[in-house]
Amino acid sequence: MPDQPTATTRSRVRVPLRFQDGYGVDAELVTFHGLTDGQEHVAVVLGEPAPGTTPLVRLHSECLTGDVFGSARCDCGPQLREAVEQIADRGGVLLYLRQEGRGIGLYNKLDAYALQDQGLDTYAANAALGLPEDARDYTAAAQMLGALGIDTLDLLSNNPDKAQQLRDLGVKVRTRVPTGVFTTAHNVRYLRAKVLQTQHTLPLADLGGLGERGDLGDLAELSAG
Repeated sequence: MPDQPTATTRSRVRVPLRFQDGYGVDAELVTFHGLTDGQEHVAVVLGEPAPGTTPLVRLHSECLTGDVFGSARCDCGPQLREAVEQIADRGGVLLYLRQEGRGIGLYNKLDAYALQDQGLDTYAANAALGLPEDARDYTAAAQMLGALGIDTLDLLSNNPDKAQQLRDLGVKVRTRVPTGVFTTAHNVRYLRAKVLQTQHTLPLADLGGLGERGDLGDLAELSAG
């Protein structure tokens, strides 16, 4: 990988994962020394890739509201649940990255929610707070993959930026595998904003279309959630 500090594994521990819908799987959680951002990111190793196959990997940014409390304002919790099962079936790793709110932190994310309630979309709300639309950097993720001996992967993600950043960091992303579409009455505008603003690969037809004008001018109206 290009010029970046080398990380090493710090500890490995077996943890049985159990979800509210009854699904369960045993995982190995791996911690690291030397991550460039100093955060306590964790790799969740699931299943066992068949010999000669490419591991399935997801970069999942921490979302306290969605992952833990089941918030319907985003699709993070369902994506996490889906990813664990898909990766366990095929063999690979879920990198759980401490990047709450696309990297702006929990308090700022909740402040952005308040602005979304006033009509701004998720990206415009960040900008109104003087924050980046997406502050995430995946250098630590590339370090984690290197420490685990993974230099080629299939990426479970709808976000093209994740794949591009990994490629720029020297990781070979063979293909990008889309996640499911997890809509609620509270997150459909948020999902539309991700499609229109950052080219996430979600089918707009399943998200209720673009509104009457069907262009980016509709974004503030469409993406208040």
